[in-house]
Amino acid sequence: MSPIQYIDAKTIISEYRTENEWFGANYNMNIYKGCNHGCIYCDSRSECYQVENFDQVRAKNNALTLIERDLKSKTKKGVVGSGAMSDPYNPFEKELCLTRGALALLHRYGFGVCLFTKSDLILRDLDLLCEISRHSPVLAAITITTSDDALSKKLERNVSLSSERFKAIKGLSDAGLFAGVLLMPVLPFIEDTPENIRSIVRMAHDHHARFIYATPHFGVTLRTNQREWYYNKLDLLFPGLKEQYIKTFGNEYACSSPRSKQLWSVFTQECDRYGILYRMDDIIKTTQKGYGYEQISLF
Repeated sequence: MSPIQYIDAKTIISEYRTENEWFGANYNMNIYKGCNHGCIYCDSRSECYQVENFDQVRAKNNALTLIERDLKSKTKKGVVGSGAMSDPYNPFEKELCLTRGALALLHRYGFGVCLFTKSDLILRDLDLLCEISRHSPVLAAITITTSDDALSKKLERNVSLSSERFKAIKGLSDAGLFAGVLLMPVLPFIEDTPENIRSIVRMAHDHHARFIYATPHFGVTLRTNQREWYYNKLDLLFPGLKEQYIKTFGNEYACSSPRSKQLWSVFTQECDRYGILYRMDDIIKTTQKGYGYEQISLF
């Protein structure tokens, strides 16, 4: 693992200009830039995001000072999302504790938080997340795309195994927090089987997940240099599969599973069977219930 690098930033917490329907977050926070998880499918590699040398994790200089300044400048409280572009619990976070420091500041200034991660390191901050939940919404969405640990290790080589992520969800949920699964992407011809979907929903239920969010197309997005990266990994890990992608999808951005309708039916039926939320509106309303949802939704 390469040493951490530091970059300058003028601000870290930005406000969404339009009403955000992504788990009810009002603000976005990226403490780190780049990611070394090594996932073969990562959309953040796309050229449009302009992140050079994506596998090199960089932290932002004076991050906690900037975050405190940003929070003080906000005229409205709200929910701060973190993890849309780079995982807030990358391996460097274990020592740097920048995400933990940010959570302490969110608690101090009365903000909620939505965390998106593939790491069980989130359990380290259980105490702070519980403190925040006393006054503001807390949501933890942990990405899991396969129930098979061996496959997850191939697809996401530097992150916690799927089984470890399920255990993290249980730890968060058992502490009273709103935690669940982010089931995306689902890689066509690799993960898009009814058996995988049923297994994920069942394991989510067994580990007390409150929600699972997926999209009906059950696929992966591919564009610019991300496509090249993905196809190179397919050649290495699944010889011959790249040609099937090219034949099926050509240069399409959204590569939906040919089984998407069947998978969506299986997914919704299984979620209904176990009482797991899967519609975004229901997820947002439930996580904000008891925190003055009517007021927060106006931010």
